[in-house]
Amino acid sequence: MELFDLTGKRALVTGSSRGIGRAIAEALLEAGAHVVVNGVNDRLFQTAQELMTSTGGVVIPIQADLSKREETKHLFNESVNKLGGLDILVVNHGIQRSHPAEAFPIEDWDTVLEVDLSSLFMLDQMGGQHMLRHGGGKIINIASLISVIGGMTVPAYAAAKGGVVQLTKAFSNEWAGRGVNVNAIVPGFIHTDLTEDLVNDPGEGANLLARIPVGRWGVPDDLKGVAVFLASAASNYVTGAVIPVDGGFLVR
Repeated sequence: MELFDLTGKRALVTGSSRGIGRAIAEALLEAGAHVVVNGVNDRLFQTAQELMTSTGGVVIPIQADLSKREETKHLFNESVNKLGGLDILVVNHGIQRSHPAEAFPIEDWDTVLEVDLSSLFMLDQMGGQHMLRHGGGKIINIASLISVIGGMTVPAYAAAKGGVVQLTKAFSNEWAGRGVNVNAIVPGFIHTDLTEDLVNDPGEGANLLARIPVGRWGVPDDLKGVAVFLASAASNYVTGAVIPVDGGFLVR
């Protein structure tokens, strides 16, 4: 189990006030890491208190709106300052806007690309710079099924999440031999408060569930194992990988 031990490692998990990000932050804490959790609203502080209570770990909440580049820089720098360094970066945050492709507003395109791709590029780049100077580290980007299948009425999200996969590979190509592993996780259809309507939809929701080979919706805790694996020494020879956690959806 020493391969998966994160005792004393320092981590930043963006978009971690709820859902997948919260579960990943909890997993890293349970493995021994000190974790900065991040969100855009005050829910973040309740989450931080709950995680401290449940894990007994070091949890540092930092609020930031990652649609704003100065706040993205502030989040990274403040995380490094408060943790005393950074060993693990998990870029999980994201937004989505839905319109028919022929009517998709350029303003929504700009917003989605800024939040879902440009801020990820900035965080990965800053994380890589820090890790290259300090002996290495692990970067984990959270992609999407839409990185692969394209989706409907979400062209900006599809472009951004496709870009997340390609940036993961591009950064890995340059940094793998210098001690920085960069990988991506592709979550499947995960039951969170954001997907509640889809899960309960007797039409589209039922059709999607029928295509998932394991026969159930995912839950945020399903991401915990792969996150700890990619953050730990167990994955030292894994880089540039894009790992689905989707119940078999993509191979059906």
